This record gives sequence, C-alpha cells and structure tokens, in this order.
Amino acid sequence: MRDDSKMLTEQILEFINRCEEGKFTYHEEQEHSYNELALKLFRYQFQHNLAYKKFCQTKKRTPLTVKRWEHIPPMPIQGYKELTLSCEPIEEVKHVFMTSGTTNPEAKGKNYHPDLAVWDASMKGPFKHFVLPDREKITIFVLSPAEDLNKNSSLSRYLTNAVSFFGTENSKFFFTDKGLNVDELIRDLSWCESQEEPVLLIGATFAFVHIIDDLKEKQLQFKLAKDSRIFDTGGFKGQSREVEMEHLYSEFREFFGIGRNQCINMYGMTELSSQIYDQTIRSTYLNHSEIYDKRSPSWVKTVVLNTDTLEPVKDGEKGVIAHYDLANWNSCLAILTEDMGYKTEHGFVLLGRIKGSEARGCSIAVDQLMQVNSGGVNQQ
Repeated sequence: MRDDSKMLTEQILEFINRCEEGKFTYHEEQEHSYNELALKLFRYQFQHNLAYKKFCQTKKRTPLTVKRWEHIPPMPIQGYKELTLSCEPIEEVKHVFMTSGTTNPEAKGKNYHPDLAVWDASMKGPFKHFVLPDREKITIFVLSPAEDLNKNSSLSRYLTNAVSFFGTENSKFFFTDKGLNVDELIRDLSWCESQEEPVLLIGATFAFVHIIDDLKEKQLQFKLAKDSRIFDTGGFKGQSREVEMEHLYSEFREFFGIGRNQCINMYGMTELSSQIYDQTIRSTYLNHSEIYDKRSPSWVKTVVLNTDTLEPVKDGEKGVIAHYDLANWNSCLAILTEDMGYKTEHGFVLLGRIKGSEARGCSIAVDQLMQVNSGGVNQQ
C-alpha cells in the first residue's frame, strides 16, 4: 500500500474507534470530523480512481467544488460490475469480494480490498451494538458458508468474524462443501434446548426457508432458550421462490420459539464495507420497545434521493437509497444502490429493489458512467 493509503486508513480507523468508544463530546464535533474525513477521502479517490474521476467530472463535481459530503457523487452500483474501481493497483490487492451474480452470472461486481483492517473494524462494533447489546458472547450456529469455503464472499468473511469475535466454544458452521447439514443442526439445537443455552442462528434468509421445510417434514419444533435470536440477511433475490418476511417471522416463532423482537435483518452488499441493521434487538433490550427501522453505523451516512433528479427528498418520501461509507476507502465512498426506501425519525425503511419507471435517474447515471468510460480505460 502507498504511504497516502496507509495514512488514510489509519485516520478512518481512528474515526471508527472514536465513534465506537463515544469519544466525540458533541454531535456537531462528530459531524464536522465526518465531513472533513469524507472530503479527504473524496480527494484521494478522485486522484487514484480514474473511472470514478471521469464520472465525477461529468457531474461537474471535483475536490475544488465539493465542500460537503452530501455533494460527493454516488457511484452507481452497476459500475462495480463493469469497471475496475480500485485506488490501489489491483495486482497488489490481497482480497477481492464478488457479488453472487444471481441476475447475470457473467457480470459479477467486484470490490477490491488491499487490506481488511478497516473492513473488519467496521463489522465488529456494529455487530455487538445491534445484535448482542446484552452480552459479550453467544453460541452461534451459522447456516451459510464460512470464509474457507468462499474467500470471495464478503458475507462469508462476515460470518467467520462473527464467530471469531463473539461466538462461544459451542459455536459451529453447518454449511460444508456438500451443502447445509440440517440433521447435525437439528441434533445440536436439541442439545441447546435441553441445556437452556441461548443460540444465535445466523445465515442467508433463504437458508432458513430450507430448514423450516425440513422441520415441517420431520414434524419437529423447538423452544429455544430465552435470549436466543435469529439473524438473517440477503432476502430472496435470485432464489427459487419468495416468502413474505412476516410469514417467515411467524414461522420462526412456531418452529424455534423465537419472537419477532428477537429477530434481526442485516442489510449489506459486496460493494460496501459496512453493514446496516434493524434496531429490533437493541431497542428491545435497552428501551423495551420494538424499532424495526434500519440504522447505519456512525461512519455511514444513508440518504434517500428522488428517482428522477437524484436530489435528496424529505423524510418520509420514497426514493432510491445512497450510502456514504468511510470504510469504503479503496473504491468509492459514495454508492448509489438499486434499493428503494424512505427515512424516518429512527433511521430508514427498506422497500425493495427499484422498478422500471422508477429507475430513470439511476439509468441516466449509469449511462453517463459507461459513456465517459467507453474508451476501454480502466475496464474489466
């Protein structure tokens, strides 16, 4: 890594640590620090990420004209599939996370990580904050592949970290190179039930559908210990069938004895280096309330934009979501997603993927991105 890269990552890590340890005296101080670091990161990416620089120039946004983080142009997520978005030379990058390619297997998005120190730091604190606000460790049963089975999956890295940082000695991965071992999972769940040991079941959303199908066939139900919880991520994109989440939550209660207030969904993507969570579990334990809205960690700003103009909308109005993630230091700080949502007083609500006529602004941004990079420079 270059010296400026090392210096920048150290500053990002310091900011993350200060947020996690509550070392900002005032909210305004934290906001000022965020803005200064975001502008510094924008200058760095404008200098070293040619494809992103060209895109910003079409928007007439440069380090000389941008004074607030909100004005940094968000990179359309499609860019991660079509272009090489890396500040460090990719031949020197140690880790590459790739999207699953469920829509088009030939066009996988790539996020290059020269070092995972910032990525790991951005994962650890929020997991504790949102998933385990009441305890230091829990027995974690993982229903999706670990990192050793899929080194190019950001989710696999995430799950491996979760067990390493927060799992008890009884924690276990149930997904092998032969698939999900449901029989072993059932046996271990029965043991935990008999010992009244709390369990965190964690994995991709659709993995739970397969397990519940098997439990129905075997006519089995569990009453897991108090403080057990379920963590799902990913939804049903590209799966063989879709299941309404409210129906799935009712089945979590029926087959595991885990109520809605002990279920949490994590919203993450390969193109980002941080994760975003439901506040369900944290609000249940700390405030005795149930807030389902999602919230970003302090180093991620989530905004909702008008689908035509890509200008910010008022709280409560629907639009396309963009994220500004300081941990995304080597690619693009700002990401324009394909997800719809709206802001609330507690965070934001995710509504699902953008559809046809709603996508005008995003389509224009993608067209601009591809047109300015059409000369073959910096492409895959």
